Amino acid sequence: MSETATLKKTDKLAKSITSPKKFIVGKGILSHIADYISLIGDSAYFICDEFIVERAREEAGASMRSAGKKAAFEKFNYECSQTEINRNRKLARGAGANVIVGIGGGKTLDTAKATAYHEKLPVVIYPTIASTDAPCTSLAVIYTDEGQFDHYLFLPSNPDMVIADTEILAAAPSRFFAAGIGDGLTTYFEARACYRANGLNLVNLKPSLVGVGLAKLCYDTIKHNAVPAMRAVGRKLSTPAVEATIEATIYLSGVGAESGGLAAAHAVHNGMTAVPTLHRVQHGEKVTFGLLTQLVLENAPQEEMEEVIRIIKAVGLPLTLKDLGVEQFVEEEWRKVAELSCAKNDTMGNMPFEVTPDDVFNAIVAADAIAESYHD
Repeated sequence: MSETATLKKTDKLAKSITSPKKFIVGKGILSHIADYISLIGDSAYFICDEFIVERAREEAGASMRSAGKKAAFEKFNYECSQTEINRNRKLARGAGANVIVGIGGGKTLDTAKATAYHEKLPVVIYPTIASTDAPCTSLAVIYTDEGQFDHYLFLPSNPDMVIADTEILAAAPSRFFAAGIGDGLTTYFEARACYRANGLNLVNLKPSLVGVGLAKLCYDTIKHNAVPAMRAVGRKLSTPAVEATIEATIYLSGVGAESGGLAAAHAVHNGMTAVPTLHRVQHGEKVTFGLLTQLVLENAPQEEMEEVIRIIKAVGLPLTLKDLGVEQFVEEEWRKVAELSCAKNDTMGNMPFEVTPDDVFNAIVAADAIAESYHD
């Protein structure tokens, strides 16, 4: 990081755009998945969440067989650890796989990414929840066998293909869908700040106009589609609004964030992980409050703040700290949050002005007060 920091001062880093090679969005794709996987390989090794492994074996297996392709299916063993990665590497080699497919939540998908990376194979990512933009990124988070964070695995490229099956994503609990909207809601504001600051994006290069443009399209798409999409998802339906929102929260948000960069909203989220009462809160829910804090730091126009709050309320995301589960505000605890959010290598450094822990603490308190004033 020190070398990158030195280069940043001299502004010699190039701008970047990074993205999955292919992004597919549609309904009922599992039963004809061979149409897509066949473009990459003819012997697929599927790593699947427990709840979908039998359905995948039946529907995806039939699709692969009818296309004259091979397929092997394995249940993910709950933790994205090196042990689990090594187990799947061995099984994939035994199956003669030339493409890895991950179907499930974040840890399953990260295991698929890591397995493919170590085996030098292409990877297809098939998320079953739309709670974050992680499916599109060139990163895997590795844990110990006991579930403690171990390390980040920075990958040389993004997934070869990401498939967003709106039928499956719309059937997941609506809280996950709303959390994805929250994560996507922050993308434009953070990319905008990072670009203004000439900061660093998620691959430690300079943010590009394309990254910021995709981030803005993400925000515009959420503004126009998120509310009707949430109504449909509440009834486990896939509609054009659901498709558009999924494209925004998975692809536009993922590529916009990775190419455009993060700023205060995610830095505040990272600080909030130190609050024990928030440990079960979704990533996108915490990031949403981080966005309100960032808008206070920027002294954003009132109409911008009101538009963001309108979306938060309309899709049922937590608005205030109390909504997030903070029953008692302990100043010492939140000053620690503010301090952690300003850590040297976190993304607060991508704000276009200097930000201190005192600034963040004051913005957190002010953001909560503003949010309370809009509470029903």
